[in-house]
Amino acid sequence: MLVDSHCHLDFNDFEDDIDDIIMRARECGVCTILNAGNNLNELDNQLKLSEKYPFIYAAVGVHPHNASEYPDLTADELIAKTTHPKVIGIGETGLDYYYDYAPRDLQIKLLKEHIKAAQETELPLIIHNRDSDDDMMNVLGEAHRQKAFNGVIHCFSSSQKFADFALSIGFYISASGIITFNKSGDIRNVFETIPLNRLLVETDAPFLAPIPQRGHRNEPSYVRYTAEKLAQLRDVSFEQMAQLTSDNFFNLFRKASDKGRREYK
Repeated sequence: MLVDSHCHLDFNDFEDDIDDIIMRARECGVCTILNAGNNLNELDNQLKLSEKYPFIYAAVGVHPHNASEYPDLTADELIAKTTHPKVIGIGETGLDYYYDYAPRDLQIKLLKEHIKAAQETELPLIIHNRDSDDDMMNVLGEAHRQKAFNGVIHCFSSSQKFADFALSIGFYISASGIITFNKSGDIRNVFETIPLNRLLVETDAPFLAPIPQRGHRNEPSYVRYTAEKLAQLRDVSFEQMAQLTSDNFFNLFRKASDKGRREYK
């Protein structure tokens, strides 16, 4: 049993063979997939996929790259889109100071609105963080002191300091194909320290395909390679890692219940 805790199956990269991709994922033991939000206009397409396949869930959010498209986004707008039973999280949202596709002050503004939505709905927050550790810790820390919320740092690629902070406020940390890359030794070192009950695995498909598929389009079936690498790092069997990261997913994303899956069979 495996969970791909973060991907983007609504992207155009998959429009020609989505059913085959999902079949391959199932054949590789992927029991659940979370299709993370990128912009609000794509939510309907995400939900069509979630309604067709009982094991695919959705999250609602605006990626920091797209912040300029939603300058006036409010928490209430996000909350209104969480009533569907297959919407189980808020995000992805966050800060990206590597590309800076949107002004940083606007990225922070939208991040705060997503946090408010997570606090109000008690749904997990899915965080994108790249080259923005200090501002991210400040924003999350201040909000968490006001009202607790939980979530996941997806596609973790930051420092030990940031990992320790995220764990201190109850967040989970997700490993992507990055941990298989030859030059990612520092990130692997961080994953050796994260408690086993706070680990998730993901593909972030179509991006960041793990070795031995690096350079190709990523897809949910490839989450197995990341789980295998993580198991090696933590000196547990693949089966143990698959089980514990799946259990962690359902402990965090509690709306992804057995009842929810049965309703869409």
